[in-house]
Amino acid sequence: MSLVELIARADARGLAGSGLACLDRCVPLLDGDDEVLRPLWATLADEAGDRDGTGPGGDWARRLEQVRDKLAGPGAADEDEAVLLARRMLAAAPAECSGAGLRAWADACSVASLRIHRLLDPAADAGAGGDPHRAARTEALAPLVAAELRRQVTVLDVLAGHGPAGLRRALEISTEGRRVLRAVVSRRARGRA
Repeated sequence: MSLVELIARADARGLAGSGLACLDRCVPLLDGDDEVLRPLWATLADEAGDRDGTGPGGDWARRLEQVRDKLAGPGAADEDEAVLLARRMLAAAPAECSGAGLRAWADACSVASLRIHRLLDPAADAGAGGDPHRAARTEALAPLVAAELRRQVTVLDVLAGHGPAGLRRALEISTEGRRVLRAVVSRRARGRA
């Protein structure tokens, strides 16, 4: 199943987890530490909303504002495109952890994260046409982009198949991707120095 189909079929927890995982992997661009998004992951793990019918993310809005405050950057126009895309992902996160806004955010995060990985992959043509977000196969993609596409599909599969129990695996996948991106960002900074 393609990434687009997985997003279309995901429930609220899957959508929030998918968008959050994309953002989590891009935190190194925002100079955030590895724990900065943990409060948002915790809201998705809270099963109280499942029991009372309100869904996941009961404390999402308050914790989202706290995360935005911690990751607030200069917002300078001279930031490169990858950083601006990561900032937009965070800024666009909906206050409600439900509804059509959540689906649009998850889809936008997916596209932005793939674009970020394409921009940062030295093997990729950053201006190349085609949308890897729509690709069903990864053979023609640059390595960093292909790995990100696989991570996104895996996160959505895990959350669809295991619900709240899948959050731990989704977080592990995001942590792995964050480490990879942190190394790429570090290497890139050294190359510019």
